[in-house]
Amino acid sequence: MQSTRQNKICRLIQQDMGDIFLREMKGVLGPSLITVTSVRITPDLSIARIYVSIMVIGQGTPDAILALIRENGSDLRRRLGLREGKQLRIIPQLEFYLDDTLDYMENIERLLKQ
Repeated sequence: MQSTRQNKICRLIQQDMGDIFLREMKGVLGPSLITVTSVRITPDLSIARIYVSIMVIGQGTPDAILALIRENGSDLRRRLGLREGKQLRIIPQLEFYLDDTLDYMENIERLLKQ
């Protein structure tokens, strides 16, 4: 169970990472829609696990886009630090994961309709 401070930091990171993907990383990641679905942070605030949902527009796969995100992890952490440097003493390490809950829900709905 997360503390109130962890929840506040998670919401802050989720908003800022969504904005970074939307505005600043379009040139690197190409024409794809990336949504930060949730953020979980460790109790010592050192690692943030960021779950993203990726809708690919054009060529590519969600796994390829996720690989690009992971390659640019240090740049994303730097951009996050520029935004949150006054609010957080230490910017956490960022780990990115593909959120597949929408696919899971669609599969369950399909199975229930059969």
